[in-house]
Amino acid sequence: MLAIFHEAFAHPPEELNSPASYNGSKRPKLPQETLQEFLSHHPHNTFSMSFGQSAVLAYVRPDNPFSKHQRLFCGFEDTYCLFLGTLNNLCLLNKQYGLTKGTNEAMFVIEAYRTLRDRGPYPADQVIKGLEGSFAFVVYDSKAGSVFAALGSDGGVKLYWGIAADGSVVISDDLEVIKEGCAKSFAPFPTGFMFHSEGGLMSFEHPMNKVKAMPRIDSEGAMCGANFNVDKYTRVNSIPRVGSETNWAEWASH
Repeated sequence: MLAIFHEAFAHPPEELNSPASYNGSKRPKLPQETLQEFLSHHPHNTFSMSFGQSAVLAYVRPDNPFSKHQRLFCGFEDTYCLFLGTLNNLCLLNKQYGLTKGTNEAMFVIEAYRTLRDRGPYPADQVIKGLEGSFAFVVYDSKAGSVFAALGSDGGVKLYWGIAADGSVVISDDLEVIKEGCAKSFAPFPTGFMFHSEGGLMSFEHPMNKVKAMPRIDSEGAMCGANFNVDKYTRVNSIPRVGSETNWAEWASH
């Protein structure tokens, strides 16, 4: 999968943007160039959607629809979801949200997002923590202009993100596309974390702990984006709007 969001909508962490990206011979690419690179890797089974200058979503249809790590794309009422992996407790989740048995993971994520955005009092970290399995997803709410992404904590699915030439944030499970499109300004998306365009990056396993960025140094000695981890020794002094008492409705309202 590939998701690209203009920096004005996504507000990616500053630490992802490495100065080394602009000092070497290999420079970051513009979003359209990265999209074409991704499509060229899968010329016969890709689908992409553009939302003006705001966002681009691209999806590779799975060769085996019954694969353990499935790839899904769904859209409903201006909200779109790219999903990788499997939720082991999907049947229970569908029942809890009043959805049909045939609802897949991507559609469930959209419904959960919309329900909590519009009506739910539940904190987002508790919702994500209740998802069992190997998963990664990116949600784009085109009406609100907001982005929500998360990666499960078991490490069964890989996800990467970086910064394009124009400052846009690029998210993909294709490491080569990320490297080509973002040069030195990329990093693995941290496991057990979620990111919201207004709320920022936080751990859904340890929402009360601060997030720290650790510089990544490549084999050439250049700073290459940043790794993000939970600072287990530092807790937030007060509950910010991205903390465990904040719900998706507040995130989407900004």
